[in-house]
Amino acid sequence: MSEGRPPAGDRSEAAGEGAPPGMSARRARALRARAAALAARATPHTCVHGGEGDIATARQLGLCECHRCGAVWQDAQDGEHCERCGARLRHRKTDSIRRTWALLISAAIMYLPANLLPVMITKSLFGTQQDTILSGVIYFWVSGSYGLAALIFTASFLVPLFKLAALFVLVVLAQRRSTWRQRERARLYHGLEFIGRWSMLDVFVVSLLAGLVQIKGFAVITAGVGIGAFAAVVVLTMLASLSFDPRLTWDTEPAPSPEPVAPTAPIAARESIA
Repeated sequence: MSEGRPPAGDRSEAAGEGAPPGMSARRARALRARAAALAARATPHTCVHGGEGDIATARQLGLCECHRCGAVWQDAQDGEHCERCGARLRHRKTDSIRRTWALLISAAIMYLPANLLPVMITKSLFGTQQDTILSGVIYFWVSGSYGLAALIFTASFLVPLFKLAALFVLVVLAQRRSTWRQRERARLYHGLEFIGRWSMLDVFVVSLLAGLVQIKGFAVITAGVGIGAFAAVVVLTMLASLSFDPRLTWDTEPAPSPEPVAPTAPIAARESIA
């Protein structure tokens, strides 16, 4: 080993302790400095214990979380930009209740034609047959396919109905700023996000059959009007679930009323006074 050349251990420390492989020391120091600056401004997540069973929300403590990168900032105002990713900060989603109501009512309206109109039309040598969701469930049940009938009935009938009812309860209670079973309501919202991925079963099956069964002269399967209404129900309920802000569940204080604005004198009256 030549004189003046540091040993291997010293070289690794000079390159930056804890730096990822292939990263220069200058790059590692710059990243650590940026992380330290962000950590100095961001507020770490801490456990908050309210007195006498009350729950202190992040908004009451002056905390605001960036919806894009997850950074938590202290005393940030709505409309400011996150210094980490540049996204606009907001404590609550804008017009969450109104947008959720609009999408929820639209989905409830489309739920009736989705179950009454045919979702699949089969043309064969024996004639034309139109099947709705419930008629398909009855057919599989009578033919002995109990598991498939239960799966279609659950995914195509019960799941959309359950999502509509659950969203209705969540929106009504959030609009009234109710304190009834807040923890259970938060779990219910996360449950809606989990079961939402199974709502497109009928659309997938009909699309698959319409693409495969196209034997002209023998059998042709086409999608009916009901499948469009059912897809609309699924999409609208998904958008309603995304529009609803689950943090409204914890907002129990009455909304601040706007301050009255003092009436101003007309322009002509001001000019005459002047």
